[in-house]
Amino acid sequence: MSAEPDIEPTDGAGHESATDNATDTSAVPAASPADPGAAPDAEPGRIAAPRPLHRARGLRAAAVAVVVAAAVTAAVLTSTGGGSQADGKHTSAPAAGGLAHTAVQASPSTCGQGWAKPHPGTQVFDLFNSAASATEVYLTDPASGRIFGEVEGLAPGTSRPMVVDLGSGRYAFKCVQEDTDAVTGPTVTVPGTQPQGPAALPVTEHDLIPPTLDYQKWVGDRIGELAADTVALKKDIDRGDLTAARRDWLPAHLVYERMGAAYDTFGDADRAINGTAALGTDPAEKPDFTGFHRIEYGLWHGASAGSLRAAAAGLVKDVAALRGSWPQQRMDPAAMGLRAHEIIENAEQFELTGRTDYGSGTNLATASANIDGTREILAELRTLLAPRDPGLARLDASLDRAQADLDARGRGGVWTPLDKLTTSQRERINADFGDLLERLAPVAAIFEVRRTA
Repeated sequence: MSAEPDIEPTDGAGHESATDNATDTSAVPAASPADPGAAPDAEPGRIAAPRPLHRARGLRAAAVAVVVAAAVTAAVLTSTGGGSQADGKHTSAPAAGGLAHTAVQASPSTCGQGWAKPHPGTQVFDLFNSAASATEVYLTDPASGRIFGEVEGLAPGTSRPMVVDLGSGRYAFKCVQEDTDAVTGPTVTVPGTQPQGPAALPVTEHDLIPPTLDYQKWVGDRIGELAADTVALKKDIDRGDLTAARRDWLPAHLVYERMGAAYDTFGDADRAINGTAALGTDPAEKPDFTGFHRIEYGLWHGASAGSLRAAAAGLVKDVAALRGSWPQQRMDPAAMGLRAHEIIENAEQFELTGRTDYGSGTNLATASANIDGTREILAELRTLLAPRDPGLARLDASLDRAQADLDARGRGGVWTPLDKLTTSQRERINADFGDLLERLAPVAAIFEVRRTA
């Protein structure tokens, strides 16, 4: 086994990067089905996020595609099975489960051709791309733009199935190829009076710009609050009052932890302000270990005030630099929905396992602050999310339940360390976060920007 680096690189969330994506569940074991306080099972139709989960910068395109299959929340049935060579002709053999196939052309020049006998019910469209480039294919309501099914990255010369449950109404295939305008095929009317199945209304980057700008302003205000709190912490240490420093460390740190959606934009400042040292080492010996956790380690491991003055001064300096540069930074609107999921993902993987505890025993307080950060993102996105996520009320309830269970362990500002939780308490909190991650997966998928023109 190779030696760990002195300082593990951060992932844009102020925590060390996981080298293998595995979640350490030893600190908070899985909830027992018999636990009466465990979060309820998800209702039918909602899809859990893949586990183990990737970290903030590790949620790669392949993982995103899995989450996007959930976009379709209780929303869109889609198949992304592997492509196969096909000639685009009608296939008469029934699909698995007895579903009939209909071959449909998916290249821009012939988009939607082949759908000659529309009918309601669950069915399979075999989409064939005869073009020279990969194509995205959507089955849409041509009037509203709602999406009933999608296939991403349909390679040239291949066929892939799209499984949909169609009600009565008007539909059209839309084919989107790189560097060309989107092409909408002929409108097809499915007869009868059968209700339409679930659908998702696409979100454009233009839709996401206003909430992103509002969130950036909110972060700017929090950085100002952070600057004041770190100055107060430095003053405590400078005058040698370590009792006051231990009291003031946590409020300052929680301000930072509430800004989780901005960590990626913070860049190197995140590592300086909230970086971590490799496990199994003496953090005090690491010159690159700075910021909140360096000060935490000293305050709760008997360090003198004199030995912490440089770290406190460095923290104040780094926060001031972040505050000065923030007005020039630009967050990616397309990442807003994904960030809501990542914040809780990181809290589960690093706070609820104690991997970021350097002595204060306040991981549950940090996890609660992370929920605050997720709530802020959802508040900015709510106008767009409300008509798109039928599970939004259940998501709100899940947030409330998880935060209440955390805050019950922090009465009077004194937080229960992870190793002092009872088994029942640990299982309940773990179940809360599992449920919360599941309900946030559709948010990440709904806000994946889809090209519509």
